[in-house]
Amino acid sequence: MKRILSLALALAMLLSMTAAFADAKYAEGTVLRMATGYNSAKTGLTFDADTAGEGITLADGVTYNTGDLKPTWVELEKILGVKFESKYQGNNANKEFEYWKERLGEVDMVSGGAAVLSEYGEVGSIVNLAEYMDELPNFKAYLDANPIVRLSITGNTKTGAIYFSPYFDGVNDIERMPLMRVDWVQKLLDGEGEFAAEACNNTAAPVYQPFMPTSGKVEIETPTLDGTATEMVTKDYDAAGNIVAKMNEKGAMSGVEAVNMLRAYIDTAYNGYYGTARSNLFIGQNAAWDVDELVALLRCVVANPQTLNGTDTVQGLFCREDGNNQRRVDMFRLAGTLFGVRGLESRQDYLYVGTDGELHDARQEEAAYNAMAKMHEMAEEGLISKGFMDSDPDTKTDVYLENDLGFMHYDYNQTQTLYNETKLDKAAGEKYMAVMVPVSRWEDGTEGGKYMRFTESWRSVKTDGWGISKASADANPDVLHAALALIDYAYSEKGQILMSYGPDVFIKTNADGSYVTFNFNGKQMPEIADATREELWAKASGNYTNYARQFLGSTLSFVKSQAFEYQCTCDAGREGAGYISTAIGLGTIKHPELALAENPWYTSVPTVLPNTKVENDELNSYTELTANGKFSSAKGGENVLVNIIVSGFGAEGFTDAATSAATVTDTWAGFDYLLLKQDAWTRLQDYYATLQ
Repeated sequence: MKRILSLALALAMLLSMTAAFADAKYAEGTVLRMATGYNSAKTGLTFDADTAGEGITLADGVTYNTGDLKPTWVELEKILGVKFESKYQGNNANKEFEYWKERLGEVDMVSGGAAVLSEYGEVGSIVNLAEYMDELPNFKAYLDANPIVRLSITGNTKTGAIYFSPYFDGVNDIERMPLMRVDWVQKLLDGEGEFAAEACNNTAAPVYQPFMPTSGKVEIETPTLDGTATEMVTKDYDAAGNIVAKMNEKGAMSGVEAVNMLRAYIDTAYNGYYGTARSNLFIGQNAAWDVDELVALLRCVVANPQTLNGTDTVQGLFCREDGNNQRRVDMFRLAGTLFGVRGLESRQDYLYVGTDGELHDARQEEAAYNAMAKMHEMAEEGLISKGFMDSDPDTKTDVYLENDLGFMHYDYNQTQTLYNETKLDKAAGEKYMAVMVPVSRWEDGTEGGKYMRFTESWRSVKTDGWGISKASADANPDVLHAALALIDYAYSEKGQILMSYGPDVFIKTNADGSYVTFNFNGKQMPEIADATREELWAKASGNYTNYARQFLGSTLSFVKSQAFEYQCTCDAGREGAGYISTAIGLGTIKHPELALAENPWYTSVPTVLPNTKVENDELNSYTELTANGKFSSAKGGENVLVNIIVSGFGAEGFTDAATSAATVTDTWAGFDYLLLKQDAWTRLQDYYATLQ
């Protein structure tokens, strides 16, 4: 039986439904045939047989069977006065559209990639949402508040056509971040006196050369240790030297000597700022580490396995799955944030907006290849995991963490810190946590560049969305208006909560039916119900997105708030993410903006650019630069940048950074590629100017 709701909550829900349907331009009970979902049969609008089994009872007290709508969509039927009929084939967006593209009269809404939905919209197969903005006030308000979102979904710069409602897997928030075994950093760096150990290994002969200055001083604005304010921290290279340079002069040394050298450097370079809690340079709210300091720490970690895991070996940097190219590319993304290179975590290909307002392609710039060469230096020193270097398909994050084999990787906080609950020994103090974004030198247009924390890993529009079939809309106007109502409700304040959290019964409420809330990124957001929290651990091992998509039917499209996910993050995950969130709020971590920034370097590149079909056909002919080409991020693909990290420039027949960039520009059609992208960007900006 359904859980009995309080009278006040039931009344609030009734009023919400009435308000949503009061001005409807479609008949109550209009059927919407939905060829929509997220990537698999498990993550559609209805329960599949594997998920439902012989019947599954959720925290709302309802038992659901195979083919039943999931709770979010049951709720939407009530609110909007429609009926949903799932036609979803269980594919990713592009394959789903490919299945239906010649049969669009058989469905009303369809998943698809942004580019293909816009392409079919231009030939009259997908409804132009821009023609119905009077029915989409919530959607319009969202686009007005986020100009780069509007630009990312504009399919035609002459008409301003929009052919799909976009999907956001979180928005205006950091995405990936560095994660470390923070207990290891504390073991090595903290305490009075010198570090001592009964056994250790020697560091390898040095290969990595300094990136940061070797003399002078660098001032960094950082949060205070308690996160209540900011203060200036000085890296004094005149007093301490560069730690990598000092280690390189010494050559191979014992792990104990390396740790004590790093301890002394921290004390001197920061003039005692970190005290005996030197680990805070890396793991504290007031962390100010840079890539050279990280390399010094990695040398200490790899040379002291006896202290850290009780064996004779430990790996430094690793990735989620050593043999999966989709995860291996995170290593060059990390390189971007370590060495101050834009375009390596772009929202589209490898593009970014330069200080000149023009588009730039990281694949055609020497800085990207210099960064890969620096990563290769780390690899040659043994500071990157053996599994990554060997492309071992059986080596995964859980193995590294469960067996105390790995120190650090770059990934999503919630899913990766879950290993604190499942693979680490918390009673023994083991802890894997997100740490502050590193300091690097970024060429943001200021004189000489700027030493600061900057992340390009910033959430914006995804490349998938849902479109309305024009054939169905023309055949039945009720379908058109009902589909528009669905889109607009999803962008209302209440709709955004529903599409993230599921129905109110899964949310914690006060006695009067109002939400119990907490502060998330400066905004009050609902807390999940205790029963919901218990269920997501029981049914999805604490993985919020799996639980929401497979059981609630939320986060399949539209706007996904990270507020639900944050609550499902383990204590260690919340701690590290909290440090980063505080730093972002205080302005000490810079990031791209979802607007046309005054300094264009800070403008987030649109996820999709309005290239014409002719232009896209031309772009697709540049095979080395396509999604399946030389720079693939697909699971079974290959990536030039990853290959250089592993094997150096010789892996691709290059000789240095200059020849690498020149090959892309001159041989692999990079020059022509960038011209076509720039033309679309210019048209887009010119169109946007007409809206002002």
